[in-house]
Amino acid sequence: MTEKKRFRLCKTRKGAENLAGYLFLLPSLAGFLGFIFLPMVFSLFLSFTKWSFISGISGMEWKGLANFAALFHDIKFVASLKNTFLYTIYTVPVALLLGFAVAVIIHDFTYGKTVLKISIFLPYISSLVAISVVWKVILHPASGPVNQLLYRLGVQDLPGWFGSSKWALLGIAIETIWIQIGYNVVLYMAGFTGISRELYDAAAIDGCNAWQRIRYITIPGVAPTTFFLTIMALISSFKVFDQVSVITQGGPGDSTMVLAYYIYQKAFTYYDMGYASAMAWVLFAIILVITLIQWKFGNDDNAD
Repeated sequence: MTEKKRFRLCKTRKGAENLAGYLFLLPSLAGFLGFIFLPMVFSLFLSFTKWSFISGISGMEWKGLANFAALFHDIKFVASLKNTFLYTIYTVPVALLLGFAVAVIIHDFTYGKTVLKISIFLPYISSLVAISVVWKVILHPASGPVNQLLYRLGVQDLPGWFGSSKWALLGIAIETIWIQIGYNVVLYMAGFTGISRELYDAAAIDGCNAWQRIRYITIPGVAPTTFFLTIMALISSFKVFDQVSVITQGGPGDSTMVLAYYIYQKAFTYYDMGYASAMAWVLFAIILVITLIQWKFGNDDNAD
């Protein structure tokens, strides 16, 4: 066989392998294009229009940047943005700290680690709707077990929880923290397996106590896990919807009106798809900027 024929044969085989690879990718690519990319492009177009899908395509009116300009004069949008940031501040650091603390306790100081991990992970994989209904009962201001316990402990000014504009957002944050802890625990415990046991043995020989071993070995050792969990928690917190929809519907007043729920309300209650799309792209931009900042600091830390 001549060199030229061998080259053609190799090229044919390579082409066949590439074709097979593309065919395997085709279902996922079609799903991405049909359910993610094209809807995003259409949403971007809608953000420059005024349109209710009830009126059909013929009822679409081009508005340019008017929807984006109107956002910052919309008191409800500003309130929802503020509530979303508050919810993020309440949930992300607390869930990370508690997740890490519980993971350390389970990993170093308990028996039956597998059973404990499964038990604490169950809320994360359970139905958010069902969990929200349960928490609505638990934090009921009059008959909920939490307020009943606080009353028996002598607390006179009981929290109103979901019935109070002061406490409602915090109540939703507590539920989210309870759900998120299990996921953080499982990932932190997986991260612990990547830390060499010899480091702990050497630290013990040098006289380091438990806190020093955690501070100087465990925390730096799981830094990539913490970075990943922080990004995922931030993204998740800005997309909170289910708990608000089931428990408060944005109330009392607008105290739990978060951005994702306000987008849903504008789109499917008031049918203002253009305005809702503009808010969705603002939400996308916020998440993108926060993720890029986190990524920048994470890469700088890794480089150091």
